[in-house]
Amino acid sequence: MRIVIAGAGAVGGYLAKLLSQEGIDCVLIDEDEARLSNLSGDYDIMTMVADPCSIRTLKEAGVKDCDLFVGVTNWETMNLACCSLAKKIGAQKTVARIDNYEHINPKFQPEHKNIFDQLGIDSLIYPEVLAARDIINGLQTSWARQRWDVSDGSLVMLGVKLRDNKCELLNQPLRNLIGPSDPYHVVAIKRGTETIIPGGNDQLLNLDLVYFMVEKDALPILRKKVGKEDYADVKNVIIMGGSKTAVRVAQTLPENMSAKIIELDEKRCDRLNDIIDNDNVMIINGDGRDVGLLKEEGLEKTQAFVALTGNTEANILSCLSAKRMGVRKTVAMVQNFDYVTMAESLDLGTLVNKQTIAASHIYQMMLNTNVSNLQSLMMANAQVAEFEACEGSKVTRKPVKDLQLPYGCTIGGLIRKDVGQLVSGGTQIESGDKVMVFSCDMNFDKISRFFN
Repeated sequence: MRIVIAGAGAVGGYLAKLLSQEGIDCVLIDEDEARLSNLSGDYDIMTMVADPCSIRTLKEAGVKDCDLFVGVTNWETMNLACCSLAKKIGAQKTVARIDNYEHINPKFQPEHKNIFDQLGIDSLIYPEVLAARDIINGLQTSWARQRWDVSDGSLVMLGVKLRDNKCELLNQPLRNLIGPSDPYHVVAIKRGTETIIPGGNDQLLNLDLVYFMVEKDALPILRKKVGKEDYADVKNVIIMGGSKTAVRVAQTLPENMSAKIIELDEKRCDRLNDIIDNDNVMIINGDGRDVGLLKEEGLEKTQAFVALTGNTEANILSCLSAKRMGVRKTVAMVQNFDYVTMAESLDLGTLVNKQTIAASHIYQMMLNTNVSNLQSLMMANAQVAEFEACEGSKVTRKPVKDLQLPYGCTIGGLIRKDVGQLVSGGTQIESGDKVMVFSCDMNFDKISRFFN
């Protein structure tokens, strides 16, 4: 398999790292030599300092024989142009990063899709839309750091920070706490900088970030077990920064929530009032770092604070300030990976990085067709994806405990005939099952061989 990526920024660079770890033939093109040099020394990536819209460059990069061409530069027009050229030269599939929501607006489909198909662009990716989806999922479960719904919520994966004051699951072997008949399972534990795939002898400790797979109807049971019943459900949200991500959050906010967006730039506020079509959203011109303003706007009675400016430091500090003022649910947009570990050590809350979300989404496209719904778990440096078991595949021949999955992988649950069920060692996977696989070693290409 050969992948060619145009753009060595945050999305392209992270995607190239994922592909390199899988041993996939990857070519990374960028006009900025410094960006490429930061990657090529640490990873097995072929780099080209060149214009990605040059036909000569694309031919030299081997686009004619590539399985996937990805345009993720900082410029939408360049992404669209180089993807169109790559398709004409021979790329099997192309995906372009865009900044204009109009291109994927459901109101204009399928007309817009037909236009892009004619241009040779198979898929469009808008990182802000993907980030907003994750933020909304998190707001709907105030007591969890991260939420991922499978098959319209038949199963739910939650990342929960455990604290010893009320949690009933601490300091005992998991085999004594959770059995095959329980409606929730532990699929992974993030402890410090280590991600653990647990066995029956492992214990959950205070301040662990634990990933559970749970049946949707059992969410109240798990909430009680982890001691989070006193977390109020989110009804009011304050959003700092009127970014594109903030717009998408505002436009997709559930009907039972209202939001205030605090934006410093007056002209941007006028623009937000024009484009946000939601009566439950108020635009306020001001500095979201101003504690006096936040108190005036009712932060102390707000259940969630979401910092979405382009300044990572401001987002982190503002969330810390909101926590000190009593807000339990905080979400920070983090652009710089160097801050992730620090933010985690500060017990900041939910961290969102739209670049990793976008890269994971593209990474899913180059895996086999039986892989879908791949989700990045940035705080655990791991991924979770949905695989469909093909008839006669290796995963259907033995019980789960005898499959000998690659190191760092575990199966959390499956969907069979639209019904979600958890997986234990004795579970026999059947063809057609949609299976949720958690991996902390980025080896989905190896895992996919069990399902083909």
